[in-house]
Amino acid sequence: MKKEFAIGISNHIKNWMEFNYSLFEIEEIPTTFNTLQNFQQWANGKPIISAFHLKKIEEESYYLLFIDWHRNENYYLVIYVENKSTTAAEIRELKEIDGKFSLVWKYNPLKRDGKNAERKAYFKQVFGSLQVEIKIPSTSNDVEEFFNNLYKLCRNRQTADRIIDVFDY
Repeated sequence: MKKEFAIGISNHIKNWMEFNYSLFEIEEIPTTFNTLQNFQQWANGKPIISAFHLKKIEEESYYLLFIDWHRNENYYLVIYVENKSTTAAEIRELKEIDGKFSLVWKYNPLKRDGKNAERKAYFKQVFGSLQVEIKIPSTSNDVEEFFNNLYKLCRNRQTADRIIDVFDY
């Protein structure tokens, strides 16, 4: 996504933080010269707009990074799992419909166990499509819905990734 979109989403989140009365707690992670230090090897030192630690009551937390993931002026929303061991989603694509923008993410498992076709089939059957669209907040009032949709994406992805542990394929 273009830098302006990353900045806009980040600013809506920061404004929302001032008046937050919800199931979410969010904390901005400090950056040094617009980079993260001592966060995670793939993110450290890359240009970043902002980073947040997002917690939902009685659920796992995530880290949201608005980052130039490949250092090519193309910003991503990268979502790290709570222990920072991996990403739950790396979202860079935008879609515009009637002047409203959404982030677009596609489920594409890359596990090395030969079961990715089964994961994709499960994801599509249960969640309707391999592609997920998440409306970008256009005001601070839209941020909570944005967070709920990010949580849903992460939960669905993790469920699909683990499905072969549940069913004997």
